[in-house]
Amino acid sequence: MSRASRIFAVSVLALAVTGCAVKTQPIDRSVSEQRARADLASMFKGQEALHGPLTLHQAMARAVKYNLEARLKIMEEALAQRQVDLATFDMLPRMALSAGYAGRSNVSASSSQSVLTNTQSLEPSTSQDRDRDVADLTMVWNVLDFGVSYVSAKQQGDQRLIVQERRRKVVQTIIQDVRSAYWRAVAAERLLKQIDALMVRVEQARDNSQRMGDQRIGDPIQALNYQRSLIEATRQLEEQRRALSLAKTELGALINLPPGSELTLAATDDYSVPELKVGLEALEQQALATRPELREQDYQARISAAEVRKSMLRMLPGLEFSAGGHYDSNSFLTNQHWADYGVKVTWNLFNVLSGPASIDVAKAGEQVVEARRQAMSMAILAQLYVANANYNEARRQFATSQQLVALDQQIVEQLRNRHQAQGIGELELIQGELNALQADLRRDLAYAELRNSYGQVFASAGLDPLPQTLPSGELADIAQALGNNEARWQRGDIAPGS
Repeated sequence: MSRASRIFAVSVLALAVTGCAVKTQPIDRSVSEQRARADLASMFKGQEALHGPLTLHQAMARAVKYNLEARLKIMEEALAQRQVDLATFDMLPRMALSAGYAGRSNVSASSSQSVLTNTQSLEPSTSQDRDRDVADLTMVWNVLDFGVSYVSAKQQGDQRLIVQERRRKVVQTIIQDVRSAYWRAVAAERLLKQIDALMVRVEQARDNSQRMGDQRIGDPIQALNYQRSLIEATRQLEEQRRALSLAKTELGALINLPPGSELTLAATDDYSVPELKVGLEALEQQALATRPELREQDYQARISAAEVRKSMLRMLPGLEFSAGGHYDSNSFLTNQHWADYGVKVTWNLFNVLSGPASIDVAKAGEQVVEARRQAMSMAILAQLYVANANYNEARRQFATSQQLVALDQQIVEQLRNRHQAQGIGELELIQGELNALQADLRRDLAYAELRNSYGQVFASAGLDPLPQTLPSGELADIAQALGNNEARWQRGDIAPGS
């Protein structure tokens, strides 16, 4: 090859390599904006509109049906089911179909040579056409592969059940989060109007004091201290308002309401104290038997045990059956269509050598799963006892808060009477009303914590807030089922499947 030819060949090769180079283009902003609009449209698509005040169980039902994290777990469960269906196909025999055309540029010819004289003993001849059509359909089934695939399919089925347990955990967590956010939002709805009204009065008192200071009426130091006290009262009210104003936003996010939606809660003045009518021993048994985390470890144990069986199976010889049909258009063939079949034993001797190590690894995995389950069981029992202790403390704190509210209401009543009789100034009355408002806030937050800790006891026991089957997917039916289950728990009935 001449030098010019070599240079040309290298240039063509360089151009080919350059053309195959992968170039990644950044996503255009217009594409991201279009995706954002599509996401906003799909995130809230098909949701039932809010009608009237929202009850606790309606909020829970909306979270179960519309919360995006819960939707994700449903999709993951559907994906796991499809993976199980796919794994079952691995148990079928391998079947391969091929068809095509084969040709040569010259005749496929051969001759023979004597092994004694090293001379040609047969003139060149052919037994194959230069152009021919071929087709094959072959089926191979290995008994050992079938056994391994069967165990793998069982493992994939356990993986699907693990996804179900994780979905249970997500639902339990979402329900508990909704319970906590709902009662804090109820406290916010009760008190925000009172806070706003008191802030207006504080602002008016500050304006009056400012005018008196500008007119140099009274002691300037006393006027400034008065204004400082009013500003401090405003600061306290603003802090309380900020803490409460986020509660509805958090609840709206949990039930997947579009941002900015109006949300009215079915709040009442009922401060009934929920009673725990289930013994801790029954809750312990329930927690150890039904907590999603522990049931997930049960399935992991089955998967690990199946891995031991797979390691043992791989050490065995395999029995392979094969059968096939073939076609070749070669005109030299006496039979252009034929079938063949066979049986053979296959044995991977390296699996025999590595099998004991694989079995030891699988058994070690079983031991790890067992140790993890026991450690998790201890942690779950601790969670249950902590939840019970929090419930008892919340009851005591709520009772104390109620007593403080009653006293502050009496004090405010006395202060109002004295203010009307001009026995005290505006600042003392405002401070008394601020103290009463703070007492109301502490009482309502203590009640929200009481309700939250009460629900946390049942969540720690792994009780499902929803039954296994629902009459329908309508929000009303879901809310009714949630209410029925909670009513059973309040009566002390925690039997599963009721």
